[in-house]
Amino acid sequence: MTTTVRAESPTIQALSAFGKARSTVQGTPLSADELRKIDAFWRACTYVILGMLYLQENPLLREPLKPEHIKNRLLGHWGSSPGLAFTYIHLMRQIKKYDQDMIFLAGPGHGAPGVLAPVYLEGSYSEVYPDKCEDEEGLREFFKQFSFPGGIGSHCTPETPGSIHEGGELGYVLSHACGAAFDNPELIVAAVVGDGESETGPLATSWHINKFLSPVRDGAVLPILHLNGYKINNPTLLARISHEELVSLLRGYGWTPYFVEGSEHESMHQAMAATTEMCVTEIKKIQREARAKGAARRPRWPMIVLRTPKGWTAPGDLDGHKLEGSWRAHQVPIMNVKKNPEHLKILESWMRGYKPEELFDEGGKLRAEFKEIAPTGTRRMGSNPHANGGRLKRALRLPDFRQYALKLEKAGVVQAENTRPLGAFLRDVMKLNMTNFRVFGPDETASNKLDDVYEVSKKFWIEEYFPEDADGGELTPDGRVIEILSEHTIEGMLEGYLLTGRHGFISSYESFVHVIDSMFNQHAKWLSICNHLSWRENVASLNLLITSTVWRQDHNGFTHQDPGFLDVVVNKSASVTRIYLPPDVNCLLSVADHCLRSENYVNVIVCDKQLHLQFMDMDAAIKHCTKGIGIWEWACNDQGCEPDAVMASAGDIPTQEALAAIVLLREEFPDIKLRYVNVVDLFKLQPNTEHPHGLSDRDFDSLFTVDKPIIFNFHGYPWLIHRLAYRRKNHDGMHVRGYKEKGNINTPMELAIENEIDRYSLARDVIDRVPRLQRIGAHAKEKFRNIQIECLNYAHEHGIDEPNVAAWTWPY
Repeated sequence: MTTTVRAESPTIQALSAFGKARSTVQGTPLSADELRKIDAFWRACTYVILGMLYLQENPLLREPLKPEHIKNRLLGHWGSSPGLAFTYIHLMRQIKKYDQDMIFLAGPGHGAPGVLAPVYLEGSYSEVYPDKCEDEEGLREFFKQFSFPGGIGSHCTPETPGSIHEGGELGYVLSHACGAAFDNPELIVAAVVGDGESETGPLATSWHINKFLSPVRDGAVLPILHLNGYKINNPTLLARISHEELVSLLRGYGWTPYFVEGSEHESMHQAMAATTEMCVTEIKKIQREARAKGAARRPRWPMIVLRTPKGWTAPGDLDGHKLEGSWRAHQVPIMNVKKNPEHLKILESWMRGYKPEELFDEGGKLRAEFKEIAPTGTRRMGSNPHANGGRLKRALRLPDFRQYALKLEKAGVVQAENTRPLGAFLRDVMKLNMTNFRVFGPDETASNKLDDVYEVSKKFWIEEYFPEDADGGELTPDGRVIEILSEHTIEGMLEGYLLTGRHGFISSYESFVHVIDSMFNQHAKWLSICNHLSWRENVASLNLLITSTVWRQDHNGFTHQDPGFLDVVVNKSASVTRIYLPPDVNCLLSVADHCLRSENYVNVIVCDKQLHLQFMDMDAAIKHCTKGIGIWEWACNDQGCEPDAVMASAGDIPTQEALAAIVLLREEFPDIKLRYVNVVDLFKLQPNTEHPHGLSDRDFDSLFTVDKPIIFNFHGYPWLIHRLAYRRKNHDGMHVRGYKEKGNINTPMELAIENEIDRYSLARDVIDRVPRLQRIGAHAKEKFRNIQIECLNYAHEHGIDEPNVAAWTWPY
């Protein structure tokens, strides 16, 4: 077969989705027999899609369609599904022809029917779910479960074999696809972008993934922009701009777009067959040439623009309104079929028009002559192991994190940058795992003090180089550190990388990690569902370092002060979420090692990058982090007796201030008995009935007492601690300090005072809550308030904190 690329013409520039195919690539690669079988497979898919939307009985229409055969609730989406199935089938042909390793990601929202149908018909679905076998009864069960209580949803959820991308929240299909392609040199990731999805900010940015794919060592992403013209009841922007403008947009992003547009079946099959073959062979050519030279330069990767009618193959109109090619075909195209005999008749005629009697054999299985066009075994996209990444995952080789320890002789005396040793640890993790570990960040790896990783692998860069880049730019075309100033894109890349069986680490500034709130939500939900699917193998955890934290934003101000991501994390299932607040270098190293070894979690680590007091040698840190919560004996003086109060903290600065408050109180009241408790694992505060890491009530009561005042100094918003501990016996005695949306361009102590997490506020809190001190503590309270005023005045006069306050250490 010979194909040619013809020049753009007025015909191609038309925006209509109807008519004979108009395509950039010319040719008729399908023989008459291939065309017949491909069209039959597609008809079978569209029939199955309708069956999922409508039928609970009579799956092959072997008797007249009756109201009782119809589901009581009609749910699901038809609009993009025929085009998704059409695309899937033509990719199957390329897989089979070239023995190509390929997975399929469906970006359009509610696009699952268009994927579930070919996954079922190729045989993958029944292998995972034997009760949905390939016969009439299995087909009935397959239809009934869709959008049905106890069944499956209308997105490509974890229950969908072959899926690593749900498509529930729109915008991430290309970044997920890019992550899947990293370090998978033989894999092509076909990623269908919905034209509604293309209007989201994350998707618009993620067209830039072509700048991060190395043709030497990575696989390829084949985007298919599916223009069916409408969202729920609005036109889509990219389907209404001129052909010239759309070409310019996509070429401006760095892609070579190939168009396939129309609705007439035979010509569309020929055009799509020619175009998919052109794209696959072009990808292979690009990779072959780059690998022969051993040098990576950014090519113009191919992509497809597929323009088809919304709800393709539906009736042209219904009740006097346009249906096929209209927003009315977005969801269930014909409603009220149980009660409206005319609608039931139209539906039956429509479904019989696909000729199911020609497509399925007597037992209800797709006829062998049609099924033979599908690949077999793990070449089926529904059975590809990359889409069940735990099957391919190899455990990381990890260096001994103890080797990176900060040596301490005394607690609370030495200062160090908390994240700098972590960078050295990650450097050597990278060195030992140069094909299955990557570090991600939005332009912040160096800022977050992790730049030691550049000694082993620099930032990936395949664009133009300026001479000055050689001076500290840390750029290289084979780098394994991925940076783009889009939290959405790097988070999506990491998720795709993890879900296909690899490992990674991502860092972000605390205030802007909120950009990925909903992405975190979706990934946590994905993992939560996977925990209930025996066939889904565990993947590596998503490890997120939150740094550049709220309490050290003296120059960035109010916009950079927001520790609320932790509140979002607590909303998710306890089976997949973990939150750690290591107070120093050695605790951070211990936590990071644990997180890199874990599976099927989202591990959120909060630790600032600036200079901080160090409290624990490595042996003590390991014990403390293993427990997740504990008493620091050296900071207590209540041994052998009841404390007057318990001081507790979680986070680096809150810990320093809590310890300083203890010193102030013991200086003012030598006979006071204080206990100090530090929390690394935040979920220890929840009861063990609510979270697997939670403390039993007995252990909690032992640590915090059942009747003594507790002053808890917290890194984030104070109400989160109350939320976690509200069921505890002594919750009424717990007083929490944390961030209260107070601050701007402040010195560190000024910001702490504004939010009352400073040592003087905490000491005053203890005085207010210990009955004996309430009677005698007025002078001390007055003294502490005076010192606060002095601190504020000094900061406003000198622009820095008073040296003795800033340089505080634990007194010995």
